[in-house]
Amino acid sequence: MALVAFVVSAVATIVAASVPSASLPVTRAGGANSPTPSATKTAGVRDVRMGISYGDTLTWKSDADMARGLDDAVAVGAKWVRMDLSWNNIQPDSPYAYEWQRFDRVADAARARGLNILPVIAYTPKWARPLTCTAGQNCAPANPDTFAAFAKLAAERYAPKGIHTWEVWNEENIGFWRPAPDPAGYTKLLKATSQALRVGDSKAYVVMGGLAVSKTEAASRRLSQTDFLTAVCKLGGNKYVDAVGYHPFNYPTLPSATPGTGTAFERISSFRDNLVAILDQYGTPDIPIWLTETGAPTSGPGAVSDGTVTPPGTTHVTEGRQAEIATDTIPAAVANPHVDAMFWYTDQDQAVAEDKKDRSLYYGMRSYDGTKKPSFEALKAAIAAYEGKKKKKG
Repeated sequence: MALVAFVVSAVATIVAASVPSASLPVTRAGGANSPTPSATKTAGVRDVRMGISYGDTLTWKSDADMARGLDDAVAVGAKWVRMDLSWNNIQPDSPYAYEWQRFDRVADAARARGLNILPVIAYTPKWARPLTCTAGQNCAPANPDTFAAFAKLAAERYAPKGIHTWEVWNEENIGFWRPAPDPAGYTKLLKATSQALRVGDSKAYVVMGGLAVSKTEAASRRLSQTDFLTAVCKLGGNKYVDAVGYHPFNYPTLPSATPGTGTAFERISSFRDNLVAILDQYGTPDIPIWLTETGAPTSGPGAVSDGTVTPPGTTHVTEGRQAEIATDTIPAAVANPHVDAMFWYTDQDQAVAEDKKDRSLYYGMRSYDGTKKPSFEALKAAIAAYEGKKKKKG
């Protein structure tokens, strides 16, 4: 264990000269170091990025299954794919060896299909974790500068492949940042990483890791999305990003519904406790919100809702309701002027529905056996309708 600590310290010392200090100013959206935002108006219709979010699945698939997954994105009309660029996968055993080949394969295949990639750069290999953290890859890095140095290498490697947009971590306000959510620790990492990405690629566009919808609960080690964002903004983290990621899983309610109860979608900008108001309060009112995951599961251990009745203990929705949510998500996202991107989660289930395992395994547009759910065609039709409006008014 002492050797692990020594290795992390040594690597941090080696890379320190190549990573800028987090105390330095940073050029944000609209400046020299950022691409021109694409969520503009085309004759009255906003241009919002549409994508599919795959998590950490594509890099582990066979060539044929990976191709089918990317072909699904093309088929539904998505132009973006979001997938993990896991530090733990690239450097699992050593700070001196890299296994880029799996991500390279997907990046090349996506590019061949005209798809843009949003990599989620996250997850800590064993050698870079704190000695006291036993939560696996969700442990926060022992040294954020070591993580930032890896981010810089990734930006340098993938900029020539057309990848310039990066999401820094995933749902850091809940269990994906261990041992517990830590706005100060995350902000330190965010500042160092955003600057490292821009050193590696002058066109880098940085998205704050997608915040999960949650209540603040000390016992379960969770912070609400608004409490977490407020804390990050107080520390100046909002000044280092071009967009804020958010995961508004709104089911069984439709995204466009406005009951005034603080649904996940209402908390983007209309409910009294919302993300946009916080960004405005801390001096960055124009930072857009990227919905880097949204959708609904169709199986799970609890009760099921069809949208008209929500029984106690509901964990998922019917396939019909998932399709209705897919149909509604596109116009709901486009209607909100603060939303610049929407990524549907996800392409395919990771378990057989009848097993009723954790609901996280059942968000797919396809069942585990590859059969299309109604949501596949629903999402495809909704994106096509949106693109048709853009073309008609363009």
